[in-house]
Amino acid sequence: MTSASLLEVRDLVVCYGNHEAVHRVSLEVRSGEVVGLIGPDGAGKTSTLRVLGGLLQADSGSATAFGEDCWRERRSLHTRLGYLAQRFALYGDLTVDENIQFFALMYGVPDWRTRRRKLLELVGLAPFHDRLADRLSGGMKQKLALACTLIHSPRALLLDEPTTGVDPVTRREFWRLLADLVSDGLTLLIATPYLDEAERCTRVLLMHEGTILADARPQEIPDLMPGTVIEITASPRAAAIEALRTLDSVVDVSVFGTTLHAHLVGATDPGGSIREALARRQIDVESTREVPAGLEDTFLYLTRTATASHATEASWS
Repeated sequence: MTSASLLEVRDLVVCYGNHEAVHRVSLEVRSGEVVGLIGPDGAGKTSTLRVLGGLLQADSGSATAFGEDCWRERRSLHTRLGYLAQRFALYGDLTVDENIQFFALMYGVPDWRTRRRKLLELVGLAPFHDRLADRLSGGMKQKLALACTLIHSPRALLLDEPTTGVDPVTRREFWRLLADLVSDGLTLLIATPYLDEAERCTRVLLMHEGTILADARPQEIPDLMPGTVIEITASPRAAAIEALRTLDSVVDVSVFGTTLHAHLVGATDPGGSIREALARRQIDVESTREVPAGLEDTFLYLTRTATASHATEASWS
């Protein structure tokens, strides 16, 4: 582990029976970073976080936090590491105050009442300090869970999809809270299925089927996708997709709201070739324009490339 890194895994493998959920993953989180581990369900994000949090023993590879083995030193590491699970264990029959008190006493936090008051003000729950946890909204429960996770003043925080299932306003508020924590020196590794949250991170790791496809700053991710993206508005849409896929230069076609994104490689006049292909099928084209590749375009390209590579390897085995 480098002197500036707080969390690190090398060649991590996690299996559940015969299923390999994490395949030789390596990553590093340096002090002060906000690293997003981004991918769909089943990508291996939770398993990776659980190993780093000392909650799961890896089948092979290594995982360290603050230079110490995450499994062997899991008890001592809990004083420096915070872990916010997808389903945080709040006690519904306890009040907001009592939930935080429980975790404060469990961690042996000195002067925990002062710390609790500051955290409640930070997350906006001070007016609800005496409300039962079961009577909180989904977003308020997440804020309470965050306060409980922060009560022992960890140096780094592992968050497993903390904004899943909450409304857009609460998502923005939660990220504002995280930004304040980072400005105070906290380091974050956050797993999320939302590509739009990648832009809030200092570095992004795109994860798919147990492997990391990319590790770069958010603005660098689109550079990993070759070729050109053409945005198309045409109808009927299903016929347009079928026609576009007949072109040799079209790598793939994806639906983006009311438009299509066609990814082309090697086309000298991508817009012209698309219009010609659609005209031959008598498809009404409202507009075509070249657009910069976005995170979603790039992620779809990388996942399809990885899937095709795995299929080729399987056919040779």
